Amino acid sequence: MPKPKYHIMVCTNTRPPGHPKPSCGSAGSQNLLMALNMGLMERGFQPGEVLVTGSSCLGPCEQGPTVVVYPDGTWYSQVKDEHVALILDEHIKKGTPVAQLNPDSVWA
Repeated sequence: MPKPKYHIMVCTNTRPPGHPKPSCGSAGSQNLLMALNMGLMERGFQPGEVLVTGSSCLGPCEQGPTVVVYPDGTWYSQVKDEHVALILDEHIKKGTPVAQLNPDSVWA
């Protein structure tokens, strides 16, 4: 398998009900994971060209769901389903991180 151009990590960590700290999983990150994979297929990316992987806790739980795009090291927080197209079309297709999503919490 050739080296992927991008690797998208999606925090899918879920804490038990009643836990005082929020989690990306309870904020809908599983849907994001599926939407990113489906979006790549819809855009004609070849298998292995871009990897999408679920991850355990990435850290900023209060700002979840968190998505990280490597090799750029760009972090997106509070990602919603409607942001998937922007991330795929701007960052993955064009190579430009989507700063307007969360200008205070996108780190590149």
